[in-house]
Amino acid sequence: MTPAADRARFPGVGPATSDATSGRAEAVLSRLQLLVTRKLDGLLQGDYAGLLPGPGSEAGESREYRPGDDVRRMDWPVTARTTTPHVRRTVADRELETWMAVDLSASLDFGTGQWLKRDLVVAAAAAMVHLTVRGGNRIGAVVGSGGVGGASRTGTGLASARPGVLRLPARPGRKEAQGLLRAIAATEIRPGRSDLGALVDMLNRPPRRRGVAVVISDFLAPPEQWGRPVRKLAVRHDVLAIEVVDPRELELPDVGVLALVDPETGALHEVQTADPRLRQRYADAASAQRAAIAHQLRAAGAAHLRLRTDSDWLLDMVRFVAAQRHARTRGTTR
Repeated sequence: MTPAADRARFPGVGPATSDATSGRAEAVLSRLQLLVTRKLDGLLQGDYAGLLPGPGSEAGESREYRPGDDVRRMDWPVTARTTTPHVRRTVADRELETWMAVDLSASLDFGTGQWLKRDLVVAAAAAMVHLTVRGGNRIGAVVGSGGVGGASRTGTGLASARPGVLRLPARPGRKEAQGLLRAIAATEIRPGRSDLGALVDMLNRPPRRRGVAVVISDFLAPPEQWGRPVRKLAVRHDVLAIEVVDPRELELPDVGVLALVDPETGALHEVQTADPRLRQRYADAASAQRAAIAHQLRAAGAAHLRLRTDSDWLLDMVRFVAAQRHARTRGTTR
């Protein structure tokens, strides 16, 4: 578990159980806003300050055609001039609506690096909120908090759509966005695992106009549970999947007999980590699991960002944004 000294360095947010903790959460969210504004705003100047572009009808620049592009957007003059197929991008000419599916299952209440995984979930949500809620853009969220019992007090007066799920409607304005972040930060993680597939499917119902959908989770649920809902979501929306990972989920250290408790079931296991074959099998299984997650997201056409508890999440996000912008402008002829 993360030492208190490390937790004080990053502004992680734990379950809100007292007024003092609530005050700390407010300070944490203010610091997150400052970090995001300083580090990311300069990279995202444009029509929409989101990690992914919003759809629209106004013509934008051209780029080379890639498999999967809509042939109805072919730019025939540029194609004829360059003899290479090009498509015309569009610039959003209306407000953007962003929805987040935030998974706060019990497995997120874990961390051996600088922060807990739930800290990174809150940080990722804060980044998305602060980068999209401007110019009348709207942002909402559905939050899964593990087993039956719903979410903790949030001060919003909103009820869960189902046990263990909190729905926060999409609203414009920074004040409403801050309320949404406070509700996410104050959500109590309960024993059990949220149904990630059902959580993602809530972004499909009711049908919404095209926008951006963000799924924040450790994606430890079986891919067959959430793969189809993500593919369905990507048919209509630009989808960004933010995967939160701890290094101990990728490999085991050699520390002798290690007692482990499954946070979702409470089951206790003792593992002899001095066995090199066991550590290798664990690493191989973890690698295969992460490869399956990446394959499922790639098959759905979702952008994939991985954040680790032992690395600089802001730097990882900056690199991701830069790569996304480069990919979107590659082949531009204007």
